[in-house]
Amino acid sequence: MVEDPRLSRPVPVVRLIVGNAEGKVLILRRARTEYAPGNWCLPGGKVDYGETVEQAVAKELREETGLECRTARFLFWQDSLPAEPGTMHCINFYFECAVSGEVVLDRESSEWAWIGPADLASYDLVFRNDAALRRYWEGESGVDRRVPARIDDQPERDPDARLTAGVGESEG
Repeated sequence: MVEDPRLSRPVPVVRLIVGNAEGKVLILRRARTEYAPGNWCLPGGKVDYGETVEQAVAKELREETGLECRTARFLFWQDSLPAEPGTMHCINFYFECAVSGEVVLDRESSEWAWIGPADLASYDLVFRNDAALRRYWEGESGVDRRVPARIDDQPERDPDARLTAGVGESEG
């Protein structure tokens, strides 16, 4: 049973793929944050109640990087199941963003980097952003990224565990 009511439902999250002229993608090193400090991730964050996904894309990009979103194109979605009981279940919505401005980090990040496919193994990416970037870069080699796709590389889970969880347990 989930104790924290914030963890009782999946959380919608936007993840932003910002590329440069060399075909590299912007990533951020997390700092002063509750989740995965010191690790790397794509810019993004939770969609707030009453906020559209598109509004969240522009807001998160501006807050975390100082960049302005000129255009955003939905690419695919990805389940990020809880790593262990009682942790967050996110549904990541990935957008490719064309931006203007210069990178200026907020307090949640300590540094930034531009990485390409060959650099991926050198960075400890969290929130399954590594799987998403591999999927994105596969699109550079012929996969049509205009078609919304689901990343389906979740670890195998016992399908019956989902159906029987909580059966026979008393409330309270």
